Amino acid sequence: MKLSLQRIARKPGYTIGKLSIDGAYFCDTLEDTDRGLKQTMTVEEIKRLKQAGITAIPAGTYYVLMHIVSPKYSTRDAYKHIGGKLPRLANVPGYDGVLIHIGNYPKDTEGCILVGKNKAVGAVLESTETFNKLYPILKAADDKGEQITITIE
Repeated sequence: MKLSLQRIARKPGYTIGKLSIDGAYFCDTLEDTDRGLKQTMTVEEIKRLKQAGITAIPAGTYYVLMHIVSPKYSTRDAYKHIGGKLPRLANVPGYDGVLIHIGNYPKDTEGCILVGKNKAVGAVLESTETFNKLYPILKAADDKGEQITITIE
């Protein structure tokens, strides 16, 4: 399965994107500020440009893993039904624990990708509902042994 995230609005303090699954639009996304990081940069270059907790991850292609329990989110009610196993991007240079999860505002991201509907400036709404539609799609692909990737541009 191929996810693609097209960053369409790079604003001071946040980035809005469009998430597609196998070429079909699925939802909007919210990330931290895009500072022009690329997966091809060295970790040293990334760390020099990155501002901790407020910088979108480097553009590039990453595997999405579905079997790792998030220590931060595993006890939250919104994720108990999935055992705290949130979609996790693997091997993001200069970052650790990058997830796709529920949230509405830039303060909720800390480098992660929030899903929802961009119905308000600088925010995504209906995030819980959107995540609860996305997760079973990703889980079904993973259960069938499909590799899941996300390309961020």
